Amino acid sequence: MATKVFIVDDHFMVIEGIRSLIQNDSNIEWMGHATHANSCLSFLQNQLPDVILMDVSMPDMNGIDLCALVKQKYPSVFIIGLSTFNQQSFIQKMMENGASGYVLKNATKVELLEAISVVGKGKVYMSFEVAETMKNKPASDIILTRREKEVLKLIADGMTNNEIAKNLFISSTTIDTHRKNLLEKFDAKNTAVLIKMATQMQII
Repeated sequence: MATKVFIVDDHFMVIEGIRSLIQNDSNIEWMGHATHANSCLSFLQNQLPDVILMDVSMPDMNGIDLCALVKQKYPSVFIIGLSTFNQQSFIQKMMENGASGYVLKNATKVELLEAISVVGKGKVYMSFEVAETMKNKPASDIILTRREKEVLKLIADGMTNNEIAKNLFISSTTIDTHRKNLLEKFDAKNTAVLIKMATQMQII
């Protein structure tokens, strides 16, 4: 079944360029485009794509805020941040606000199709350059104890506090404390963001 794709970008040439790259692919159903946040939100009231390619920098509302709004209203829609900016702050904010991927506007057709395919399956995708940028986040900022690393790995495996406590032979209250400390150290607002960041930084 083809992945339904929609794009939000205020530059018509970018829209046309991406459309010409992907619209003839049999795995893609091109749903159209919006040039600003309001027209995107209006479109979503009537039709829902599987994946939105969303420009990070737009005049009326930036993609970071729009991403949060769309995910809040339509949690089933997956979002890929699209940008010329390969900066940690932009990437991290998009991911924290619910994006499942981040691709630069110089991406190849192969990279773009891979991003849509991966994100459409509910997984996280970052283009090579973006992944390198996130990997270079100073590891010295985050120092984990051996126990925190163990807890983090088990959280990533999908275990609950009680399951982790049984696995490590410690109380669930202690696990809860470790979990809170990890969220604070990574400056992550929830467990999903924590796991994304730890994976990007190759800590787990």
